[in-house]
Amino acid sequence: MGDEDLLRAATAVRQGTIRLARRLRIERPERSRTALELGILALLHRRGPMTPGALAAAERLQPQSLTRTLASLERQRLAVRQPDDRDRRRSLLAITDAGRQALATDMRGRDAWLAAAMARQLTRAEQELLRFAADLLDRLADDPANFHDPGGFWPSCGKNPPGS
Repeated sequence: MGDEDLLRAATAVRQGTIRLARRLRIERPERSRTALELGILALLHRRGPMTPGALAAAERLQPQSLTRTLASLERQRLAVRQPDDRDRRRSLLAITDAGRQALATDMRGRDAWLAAAMARQLTRAEQELLRFAADLLDRLADDPANFHDPGGFWPSCGKNPPGS
């Protein structure tokens, strides 16, 4: 694939993922948690306990910007602070069973809508191709190369942001 073809393919993937992401946001229940709360819960579920600084870096926010959200998750018992075994001066946030349940409940409705849309719009072969493409999209999302991260943090690389 030439550079121009690759750029056209990248544009098509970007446009498709943005449109699908918007539609999935629309399919969220009205009384759902905020996108930031769900994003934090999803990170904790996927990556395990993290420092507030690491969560902020992963969400590309300042740690102070997460203070209310983290306090809300703790108040709702969806996340809990625990000491960091490697550095007792730091605390880690971990998702609780209630947090996992809240995340699963939120995803269930959107997953059901997407499965129904896939059944209506796609052949079996296209459904399997899309499942395969989803794995590829995950790999691309985790690519740290050229990641614009002024704090020098990328969670999958195991680096910690300064002051975390």
